[in-house]
Amino acid sequence: MTSTPGPTTNRWFQDGALHHGVGIEDTFIPQEAPGRRPLDEYELTQHYESWRADLELAAASGATLIRWGVPWYRVEPVEGEFDFGWLDEVVAHLQHLGLRCVVDLMHYGTPLWLTESFLDPRYPELVARYAATVAARYPGQLTDFTPLNEPMVNAQWCGRDGRWPPYLTGDTGLVTVLVRLALGMVATQRAVARVQPDATFVHVDAGFRWEGPLGPGGLTREQADEWRFLPVDLITGRVDDAHPLAGYLLAHGARPADLAALRRDAVLPDVMGVNYYPGFSTMQVDVDGHEHPVESGTEGLRELLHAYHDRYGLPLAVTETSRSTTEVAEKVQWVDDLLGTLAELRADGLPVVGVFWFPMMDLYDWSYRDGDEPADAYLKPFGLVDLVRDDAGALQRVPNAAFEHWRSRVTG
Repeated sequence: MTSTPGPTTNRWFQDGALHHGVGIEDTFIPQEAPGRRPLDEYELTQHYESWRADLELAAASGATLIRWGVPWYRVEPVEGEFDFGWLDEVVAHLQHLGLRCVVDLMHYGTPLWLTESFLDPRYPELVARYAATVAARYPGQLTDFTPLNEPMVNAQWCGRDGRWPPYLTGDTGLVTVLVRLALGMVATQRAVARVQPDATFVHVDAGFRWEGPLGPGGLTREQADEWRFLPVDLITGRVDDAHPLAGYLLAHGARPADLAALRRDAVLPDVMGVNYYPGFSTMQVDVDGHEHPVESGTEGLRELLHAYHDRYGLPLAVTETSRSTTEVAEKVQWVDDLLGTLAELRADGLPVVGVFWFPMMDLYDWSYRDGDEPADAYLKPFGLVDLVRDDAGALQRVPNAAFEHWRSRVTG
């Protein structure tokens, strides 16, 4: 197994502090299809026009970290041809504001020219080339990277449920996409480390939890508890013949040669990021297989962080958390519950090094892509900053009371 550690100095995740961050939602599914609209959160939230103000709000929130993603399909609009004009400006402004960016190299979505998406046999090579090109352009400016956000969610939407390219379905589709994603993540981390040997890698996993005896897709609860770890197990070389889900992978199309390559080329993140939303990260699965979100508060967060640390023994970050509600008092309460819980966990010795309110602003639900109503019908109130459309059609950024409370807590 190969670890690609960062520098021995200025390693923010080793200084003993809890670092506070915010994030900008950055899903990019640019492909159109019958009944499916392009989904670009930067376009829908008008971030392309208001990016300076958005980054300034991030800095004003008291954050020292920001999760922000590069729109691969715009930076490399033609295969092998890169356009960094806008990104150069963004990176310069991040530096001016003193925000350390944990770069989402791949949140969701591939470029339009990658017509087979993750099924293209060159995908691992192409995503690694793009990532290394970005890293090589900004040494000393962009130094912290997430190779791919929430790989299991990617595999579900692209491989199991057929909603995003390459539109596969079922367990075989999920496994096919998941293995391709894992190969791409390993290739990305290795390629970035070659051009930036001191880079820091923050891997980001969806924090799946279940209540009751059943997991998703007909899995038992015990199988589901293993299933949620599959992406990180794959990239860290843990999936061998003795792995409890090796048979599942092989039965649904995983190639032994690919699994062997993942073991051979395995990588370790510097920080294990876990995404957790108290209102919907925990699901209850009924006998018909339908999933229903269950409120799980701070107990779910405690369980998840302990589970990831017990398995991987790495520094932890809560890389996404927020509450989607119009009741701002509930967001204020989650700020207190969240930070209080993390303080207790850290006092007990759990190495939680970062927490991100994500998204900082409201976002457009992914169902916008499959719907036909006006965009604002899909606007979800996740943010510390409300998006309010004015008479001219512009989305005004309006910090709410939770923004001020977050700022007072993280700066106090």
